[in-house]
Amino acid sequence: MFNIDMESIDLEKTYDLIVLGGGPTAIGCAIYAARFAMDVLIIGKMFGGLIATTHVVENYPAITTISGQGLMEMFREHMNSLDIPYISDEIRSIEKVDDHYELNSFFQKFKAYSICIATGSERKKLGVPGEEDFAGRGVSYCATCDGPFYKDKVVCVIGGSDSAAKEALFLAQNTKKVYIIYRGKEIRAEPINKQRVYENNKIEIIYETNIVEIKGDTNVKSVIFDNGKEFEIDGVFIEIGSIPKSDLAKRVGVKTNEKGEIMINRKSETNIPGIFAAGDVADAPFKQAITGVSEGVIAAYSAFDYVKEMDIEY
Repeated sequence: MFNIDMESIDLEKTYDLIVLGGGPTAIGCAIYAARFAMDVLIIGKMFGGLIATTHVVENYPAITTISGQGLMEMFREHMNSLDIPYISDEIRSIEKVDDHYELNSFFQKFKAYSICIATGSERKKLGVPGEEDFAGRGVSYCATCDGPFYKDKVVCVIGGSDSAAKEALFLAQNTKKVYIIYRGKEIRAEPINKQRVYENNKIEIIYETNIVEIKGDTNVKSVIFDNGKEFEIDGVFIEIGSIPKSDLAKRVGVKTNEKGEIMINRKSETNIPGIFAAGDVADAPFKQAITGVSEGVIAAYSAFDYVKEMDIEY
């Protein structure tokens, strides 16, 4: 459903707006652009983004509880109701040509008068020996994706954020035991999730501890703590934050901050006219689906004004 037949896409057409990304920010931006009667196209590497791997979402207004995948299914239905095309692809370069931008993937070239970069973020790696070696063989970055493989086993979640707490709660449904390993003195989860963790007798928190190595044979067997202790474990779930996917933006000349986040103003504008940004890739301090969608909507408004001022003759 998301892989549009490329023969149905007019590659000679210059779109009013091309949105880069596949998460709620990108889809929200495109929905509003379509409502403004803009000719819009979404190009994303993975539909749904990181939120699609989230077990439960409980803080999206008007929806009490839903899975991340379920939420994105609703976004997909809304997108399809407006006949917004979505192409599974990855843009490698952007170049300004006359009054428009040319976007190049590995195999195709697209044209647009404006662009919204909503490429989100990717999981941060722990960076210890054994992590790469056992990726997919006991090391995971997604409890929703891989948790079912650890039924009645002992696993650990590395991190102390709200996301780490939710990962642990999800894993506790099927595993024998879940350890949260956190370098700080107290986990930083939302109060409701922190309480759920404390009340779950299958979850135990190991504070002020770092993992310095992951060991095993064909699969993970243990981890080494920074105090030298070896701790037997069947699975390691890493949830220590994310890194903005802003490399493409940097290559174009879009300004980023020290964290690599794209710098935007209240209108979701970047330093380059016609290029907007929104969501986790941008420098807003609060990274949530609802705030990302809001920024995406603002980007759509701003792109609409930008293209309108160009007074393009079709």
